[in-house]
Amino acid sequence: MITNELFHVLALLRIDGVGDVVAKKLISHCGSAENVFKTKLKQLKAIDGVGEVLIRNLKDKTVFEKAERELEHIQKENINVLYFQNEDYPDRLKHCIDGPVLLFASGKVDFTNRRMISIVGTRQITSYGTEFCKKLIEDLALFNPIIVSGFAYGVDIVAHQAAMEHNLQTIGVLAHGLNQIYPKTHKKYIAKMEQNGGFLTEFWSSSNPDKENFVKRNRIVAGMSEATIVIESAEKGGSLITANIANDYNRDVFAVPGRTTDKYSQGCNDLIKTQRANLITSAADLVYCLNWELQSQAQKDNKVIQKQLFVTLDFEEQKIYDYLQQNGKQSLDIVALDCDFPIFKLSSVLLNMELKGIIRPLPGKLFEAI
Repeated sequence: MITNELFHVLALLRIDGVGDVVAKKLISHCGSAENVFKTKLKQLKAIDGVGEVLIRNLKDKTVFEKAERELEHIQKENINVLYFQNEDYPDRLKHCIDGPVLLFASGKVDFTNRRMISIVGTRQITSYGTEFCKKLIEDLALFNPIIVSGFAYGVDIVAHQAAMEHNLQTIGVLAHGLNQIYPKTHKKYIAKMEQNGGFLTEFWSSSNPDKENFVKRNRIVAGMSEATIVIESAEKGGSLITANIANDYNRDVFAVPGRTTDKYSQGCNDLIKTQRANLITSAADLVYCLNWELQSQAQKDNKVIQKQLFVTLDFEEQKIYDYLQQNGKQSLDIVALDCDFPIFKLSSVLLNMELKGIIRPLPGKLFEAI
């Protein structure tokens, strides 16, 4: 981003009453952040949502001193700045009306991969949640998704660690500036995360990890991803806020079910019960709902899934394989009906068979035996 424009964007964002929505409106109307400060007041007043108070605030010259200090910090620390009008900005977040005007990034963040999921949940993760999260990411690794979370205790850090174990890009969205890390005990993970992924934040170097910042950053976690998965959550919690925001953005939401007596399954069960989230019991559920094609990803990586010799099949896999061999290409719904399988279970079995190289997916959610 051009330094002069970045300076004026920083200054604009320091005007009282100018948030992301108003800033985008002003920049769009005037053509640039610099032009906002050059445009005559009468013209600014004609913009919907710009009132007398905001006009007075635009006369505040102290914002330029604040912008200069932050710009010096950005340049000194070699921070990568993502602007909402530029190509390197997360594409899905561009379509969120309240998405940040600026994002500050560290590490090797690359948004060219369209498969991006957010994993959120309680900070008091249980052994059940831990094992589910690890298994989910292990099974999704073949699809090479970007794993997004908030770098907090519990579900967040388990998701980041699992992603790193499987060499997946993982991004931590922070609720403070890049010049600090919260919680401090997670500093040991920074270097490894920045080797393949890194950190994003909308907050300046002067920002502390205040409570309201965590709620605000949730919209970034929800908005930049194709889907949000809630692993575990109590009846109330930040992950439920993220799930609701994701729904508002028309993103897919998934929740892991748990026993009705488990405190940290109450939130997930409620999301499923009120149809604000799809039930997820394995990676196959996500793959099916998002229509991810394993075959296309393999071709992209110049890999070919081949049928293994002497593959061992269990009873269920053998039944499905024989059916597809006899009937040719079939949709998931037809296979479930004719083979008498519930769809949630069939999705998991089909994924396992796909990994063994004995069936392959086709466009339109069809499957055929190889």
